[in-house]
Amino acid sequence: MAGSQGTPGGGVLARGRAVREGEGASRHRPAREPAARTYARALPVVPVRARGLTIEGADGRRYLDCASGAGSALGHNHPAVLEAIRRVLDSGAPLQVMNLTTPVEDAFVTELLRTLPPGLADHARVRFCGPSGTDPLDTAAALVRAATGRDRTVAAHRWVPDDGGPGRARPAGVFLEPAGSAAEMRPVPDTVVRRLRALTAERAVPLVVDERETGVGRTGAFWAVDHSGAVPDVLILAKAIGGSLPLAAVVHRADLHEPDDSSAPGPEGGGFRGNQLALAAGAATLAHVREHRLAEHAAALGARALARLRPLAERFTCVADVRGRGLMTGVELTTPDDDAPGTGPGSARGTTGGLACVVQRECLRRGLIVNVTGPAANVVRLLPPLTVTGEQMTAALDRLADALEAVDRRCGDLAAIRGQRAPR
Repeated sequence: MAGSQGTPGGGVLARGRAVREGEGASRHRPAREPAARTYARALPVVPVRARGLTIEGADGRRYLDCASGAGSALGHNHPAVLEAIRRVLDSGAPLQVMNLTTPVEDAFVTELLRTLPPGLADHARVRFCGPSGTDPLDTAAALVRAATGRDRTVAAHRWVPDDGGPGRARPAGVFLEPAGSAAEMRPVPDTVVRRLRALTAERAVPLVVDERETGVGRTGAFWAVDHSGAVPDVLILAKAIGGSLPLAAVVHRADLHEPDDSSAPGPEGGGFRGNQLALAAGAATLAHVREHRLAEHAAALGARALARLRPLAERFTCVADVRGRGLMTGVELTTPDDDAPGTGPGSARGTTGGLACVVQRECLRRGLIVNVTGPAANVVRLLPPLTVTGEQMTAALDRLADALEAVDRRCGDLAAIRGQRAPR
């Protein structure tokens, strides 16, 4: 490892130092971090090193990370990404520049345009914004408002096409998340996406596709909207495009722009939109996924995973449904007792005691990291890196199935006990 070369036993010393530091971090976390950090409480792991699918904790345990950090396409510390970062560090170039074109940024944009459908790439502009999840959303919303002169933006599933009338003005933009990652992992049918594209085009309403979770090969196509063949007006990008580092961007048609007055407030913002390390890591990630056809790998391996998981809905009463696309899979949880606190349909299943959170904890005990998503926090989500092998995927699915079986057994025992106590 870096820092240990040339020293006998350096690797062992570095490992021991990382473990000691990890133990210190574990002790300090309860006192130094806010109680609101529920993600850290759900996954009490102190990571000290990682590579690809695997994370090693300070306790020496190894975990299969099917959350991929923040949805990284190549997993942890991919060699192509590390090499790109080292080149920037060794070049002496500034690490942070805002609104100035650099060779690193130019390389990223060039690679990004290669991945876009021709109908967008041929007339595209790329805007960088702050790297948080909401920054590109705000940027896209401000962009379509300025371009159309309208104020209202709507989510695709809430849009009722209408050409006017009092209180029924066309929206500034219609926002679509094609694979439904935040909405309980329900992919939008391709026919629906194509119909939505036709309706928005007819009414001169920009179609904004949110690919923060679904982009860079995750669903089996480079961008999830590619499955439908529809070409959006705006693409919202984040997470995977940064190669594990924070990066976000908005790609849009060139004729969508705000007024030329530079003094007017624009949609761009944030003090970290020129991070050269993230841009270099992102360019390396985009190129590696494209050149090694990892989207096709995700499609094939994801289909095998769904075929393996779908029978669990018949085998276990706690599994209501299995769905997804590519290497983005969701397992919806339920209980046979609708009145079970925190788990029944329509209840607040997002509580710490929710069934999906119980499955998450059981997975962690078996060395598997998954996350929980959906408005009701009742869906266990798997996002392994696109570099995952068939053998690794089988191991991850085995651990998930074992965790589901343990939780299902508990649900069955609970139902039996309640049945015995029910009035006769």
